[in-house]
Amino acid sequence: MQGKGLPRSGRWRVEEKQQKKKKNLTMWTKYLLDFMFYSGILVTATLPFTIRQIGKALPHMAEHYWVTVAIYFVLGVAALALIRELRRIFQTVLREDCFVQENVDSLGRMGNWSFFIAGMSVARCVVYMTVAMAVVILVFVIAGLFSKVLACVFREAVRYKLENDLTI
Repeated sequence: MQGKGLPRSGRWRVEEKQQKKKKNLTMWTKYLLDFMFYSGILVTATLPFTIRQIGKALPHMAEHYWVTVAIYFVLGVAALALIRELRRIFQTVLREDCFVQENVDSLGRMGNWSFFIAGMSVARCVVYMTVAMAVVILVFVIAGLFSKVLACVFREAVRYKLENDLTI
C-alpha cells in the first residue's frame, strides 16, 4: 500500500473505470445529439404532411394550416441551428479542448437562437395560445440567458487558458 487509500494498482483500476464511464456517457451524449439533429431534419422536412394529418384531429391547426406550417418550419430550423451549435461544442469535448474561442462563439449563438425561438413562440401564440407554449417560452428565455452567461464564463476561461499557455 502506498499512503492512504487503495494500492497503486487499485487506484489505477478505479481511475480506468471512471474514465470508461465518462467515455460511455460522452459517446451516448454524442449519439443523442446526432439523433436529435437528424430526426429534427426529418421532422422539419415532413411538417406539411404531419400538420395536415394533425389538423384532422385539431381543427385550429387546419384553420391556420399555412401559418402553422410556416411557424413550425421556422422553429424547426432554429432548433436545428441550436443543436448544430451544441454538436460543435461537443466536438471540442471529444477533443478534450473545451476552453476555446469557438465555444464562446457557439454559446453566444445558442443564446441568440434560444431568444429567437422564444420570440417565435410568442408570435405563435397569436394564432393559438396554450399553457405549454407559455412554458416553452420561459424555458427558451432561461436557456438564452444561461447560454449568454456561460459564454461570458467561457470567454474568461479561454483568456486564463491562453495566459497559462504562454507562461513557462
